[in-house]
Amino acid sequence: MAFSHPQRVAVIGLGRFGTSLARSLASHGAEVIAIDRNQELVDDIADDVAIAVQLDSTDEAALRSQEVDRVDCAVVSIGENFEAALLTTVICHRNLELPQVICRAQTKFHAEIFAQIGATEVIQPEQHAGEMLGRRLAHPRINDYIQLADGFTILEMAAPDRFVGRTVRDISLRAEYKVNLIAIRRSSTESPDSQINVPGPDDVIHAEDLLLLAGDEDSLAGISDA
Repeated sequence: MAFSHPQRVAVIGLGRFGTSLARSLASHGAEVIAIDRNQELVDDIADDVAIAVQLDSTDEAALRSQEVDRVDCAVVSIGENFEAALLTTVICHRNLELPQVICRAQTKFHAEIFAQIGATEVIQPEQHAGEMLGRRLAHPRINDYIQLADGFTILEMAAPDRFVGRTVRDISLRAEYKVNLIAIRRSSTESPDSQINVPGPDDVIHAEDLLLLAGDEDSLAGISDA
């Protein structure tokens, strides 16, 4: 799905994370400026994004020459040179006055520093991946997991055996577990793709259903563990 008004995003640092992000953004309709000091990395992504350019991101004039000062968001994903990542963040936040500067941090200490110098958001992909894998291994029924705020979560999980053959009304998720059922993902024999439906109270849960649930973590854990 493309953006209704294409977002302009500068991805600065084209390691594995930055390259994957830039390609994903472009595939969803964003106008991407991909930046790295390494010409080989720039050449590798040139056909996939709007602009791919080799430059030193600590050079404010060089960034302005590519209109980075006009983007909606800059993602600083420089992994090898922490000093360069810091300076790039400062330039994007203070000098270019970008509305959104997202930084990739390799450690908690780095994350704290990025936040202090003006990053609007700091992500730690490796930590997040580890947490997701740990959660999936500990709770095999959970397919996906999104934490929207402290304590409030949306997750997709396989329908527990005790729900199969019962209606949405019968399982009383809100009353029994303080959890809301948002949607059901169901496979169809007529189509290789699954269908997502907003359930009614009389809809019956099938064995192959995936349930999209929302609630606090403790309540959701009670369903997945039981």
